[in-house]
Amino acid sequence: MLVVTFILAVLVLLMMVQLPNMYDPSVPAIFKITKIRHDDGNNNLNYDSRMMVMNTGTSGYMNKNLYAKTYRNGIELNCKIPTLNGNAFIPTHHYMVQTLGGLGSQGITWGPGESIFIDFTDKTFHPGDVVTFEVYDAVTQQIISRHTYTA
Repeated sequence: MLVVTFILAVLVLLMMVQLPNMYDPSVPAIFKITKIRHDDGNNNLNYDSRMMVMNTGTSGYMNKNLYAKTYRNGIELNCKIPTLNGNAFIPTHHYMVQTLGGLGSQGITWGPGESIFIDFTDKTFHPGDVVTFEVYDAVTQQIISRHTYTA
């Protein structure tokens, strides 16, 4: 009985350490995933893993000062998105992101109603995956948005 209690306590502790921010309701969903494409545009399933994200807030954000973290099924992906400015973003296959673009990544600000796309390495996401996208302010290192979407 003591062993079972100890194991349960360890599991609860691990959950608290790994998932503290994933379910914090105080973090708003300003930048929302609107779609994750799994096809090549002609309805041929190729697990394209192209994510569309929209600024659903009321303010514009300097996209060069934003960076993102992405989670699949609660596990942070080893992808690097150090900026959401399309001109400053350097794609590399080593970090799971091929390209970044869209109206929100052009110019200086990502305005309300504008979208960006992030083309992750093929097969990053599959139908049914739970994807969480977090956006941080690079100046303050504070999270400003979190949104979860089922692919």
